[in-house]
Amino acid sequence: MRILCTGGGGYLGSVLVPMLLERGYQVTVIDTFRHRQPSLMAWCHHPNLTILNADVRFNRPLIEDVDVIIPLAALVGAPLCNLEPGVAYHTNTNAIEDLCQNARLDQIILFPMTNSGYGMGGETECTEESPLLPVSIYGKSKVAAEKAVLKHPQGISFRFATLFGCSPRMRLDLLVNDFVYRAVRDRSLTLFEGGFRRNYLHVRDAASAFLFALDRIHTYERLPTNFIANADAGMFRQAYNVGLSSANLSKRDLCEKIKGHIPDFVYHEATTGTDPDRRDYIVSNAKIEALGWQPKYTLDDGIRELIKGFSMPLENNYRNA
Repeated sequence: MRILCTGGGGYLGSVLVPMLLERGYQVTVIDTFRHRQPSLMAWCHHPNLTILNADVRFNRPLIEDVDVIIPLAALVGAPLCNLEPGVAYHTNTNAIEDLCQNARLDQIILFPMTNSGYGMGGETECTEESPLLPVSIYGKSKVAAEKAVLKHPQGISFRFATLFGCSPRMRLDLLVNDFVYRAVRDRSLTLFEGGFRRNYLHVRDAASAFLFALDRIHTYERLPTNFIANADAGMFRQAYNVGLSSANLSKRDLCEKIKGHIPDFVYHEATTGTDPDRRDYIVSNAKIEALGWQPKYTLDDGIRELIKGFSMPLENNYRNA
């Protein structure tokens, strides 16, 4: 099976692409490598890997010769999208709409959505049926793209929780990564809007969701009945929340978790000021769990991993903005 992974050199992509290669897939990566990190260097020996340094917005013909498209290329996170709103909508929305319009009906599209689309979700668990009310340019651009993906007959959307964990293209602007980094380096943190809640997910578990979908597709392809016709048995044209169900936590709860690993870490809650990212929600992941997908890594696993990772020197280009 031939897979095109746009943005394959990014935080999630540089974890996912090696997993795909280990499964025997032929993988073409297209990425601008805008953060100047050679995140796939260790896999350049692999004969099934092709890397193209190019901008996905201007390379539509690459989709023609593949079976699966995983469009990871995006401006990710509220701060970066706020800095470059035009580029954010062009990359996150317009490029995905164009891809969906030009993809063949038999091509599979596995889309990385974000559960930040739930915005201020309130006290009720957000399911895939909950209204999408994004509060940031990032969330709005991804919600618009998901609509195009779910119109494609073989489109699947994964609404990922806030990711954490070490990656070859490391990011420090993700909440868990950021808080652990500050705890390791500064032993202190000023917390804004400590009661705001998020759901979390290890980056390797996010990558496993794509493998899980591909495995199910292979299973149904072996049946005599066409997979597209088996909508009740498949995952197509549906969205799935993908997160760690044990980690629907407030930012204050997250700090306490980190303090359990770094006892001299101190956090102070600010009495003035607000968090510019106003998301606050809890999420149900029951839909994908009912199909058999389960995460392997706990939040504590991720914190321990990050503490080890941050013992090494890091360059200052590990933030998206």
